Amino acid sequence: MMQQETFCTTRWTDVCNARGETPEARAALGELCTIYYEPIHAYISHTARDLGDCRDLTQEFFARLLAGSLIEGARPERGRFRAYLLGAVKHFLADMRDRRAAQKRGSGAEHMPLASNTDTSLGFEVPASEEVDAEAQFDRQWGLTILARALSALAAEHERHGKEAQFAILKPYLTGELPSIARAKVAEQLGLNEGALKAAIHRLRQRFRASVKAQIEQTVSSDDELRDELRYLIRVVS
Repeated sequence: MMQQETFCTTRWTDVCNARGETPEARAALGELCTIYYEPIHAYISHTARDLGDCRDLTQEFFARLLAGSLIEGARPERGRFRAYLLGAVKHFLADMRDRRAAQKRGSGAEHMPLASNTDTSLGFEVPASEEVDAEAQFDRQWGLTILARALSALAAEHERHGKEAQFAILKPYLTGELPSIARAKVAEQLGLNEGALKAAIHRLRQRFRASVKAQIEQTVSSDDELRDELRYLIRVVS
């Protein structure tokens, strides 16, 4: 009988379940923020130059997120943290524009924050072309960040086992920056025959895929979402 697939609790589900009220949930949210800082900054840079310094806006967004004011609407059934966060940053920028407009009008009207059950999904709105471009930039930067973190984790793993020199030589076979020297020369550098080198490259690629999977697992809630995100990552970085 085939064993049923299981999915361990992720940082995203920790955040959803605890709503940021426990130290564990806040630590999980902080870790997720490190993954998404550059994608969010890329999105804000593409869509909110009119609001001032994009780096400052990015810092403000994450400050609000970490304070809990933007994570209250999180629900496990909403799935991917990437999708939730994109909705959250759109609401954040809309809020900033509303505040600026109110200040320009000299309005003293009190700003009403989003309710905790506010839906951050895109709904049926037709986005402008520049917003589509910004979302594509957000997704591509997300993919590149995932790959970079996976590569760093793999490098640290090799360093722990005293194999950092081997990793440095074989890393180009992961990044696509193939060395100019022939495989026979690479094998000689590592003290391997060409067959053993081929096997080592295959193992390294398997470990890299596992490392990428481990990064994505932090931001989804099911095995189906994990598979979807892996396929999507390949598409956005291709």
